[in-house]
Amino acid sequence: MKTIYLFICIVVLLMSSCATSKKSVRKGEANVRYELLDARTFKITKFARDKTYGYTEDNPIKVGGGMEGPLNEQRFLNALAGPNGEKVSYKRQGSCCPFKTPNAVFGDSGMLDMYEISIEGMSQKIILYLNMYDSETLQVPVGFTLRK
Repeated sequence: MKTIYLFICIVVLLMSSCATSKKSVRKGEANVRYELLDARTFKITKFARDKTYGYTEDNPIKVGGGMEGPLNEQRFLNALAGPNGEKVSYKRQGSCCPFKTPNAVFGDSGMLDMYEISIEGMSQKIILYLNMYDSETLQVPVGFTLRK
């Protein structure tokens, strides 16, 4: 009897832990190939018009890459400059916001990474959300320019 009770408890626990993850973040394109300026910087040619791009968990920047995902996040952030060309620095704040993705390294779920962006000469910090599992054509978020 104890074994059956324990089994039921484990099944209920596992089912409830999966129920909290989101169904999906907006789907990205399949395997977008990115051009590099150098080994640590993406070449980005488009500018976002959507003010939520990168600023919300519902519209993250999809850099893709699977096992190269963390490097792709850095390549993206290294391409950015402040609104007037100021130097940008960044610090990873952690992961958040579980979502379903067919591109997960393990299983079918991923987490977004949150980066705190500092722009030289500005005291206000900006949080950008990046998705290292799915890819799409990269864009410069509103309020940023490209590094020269």
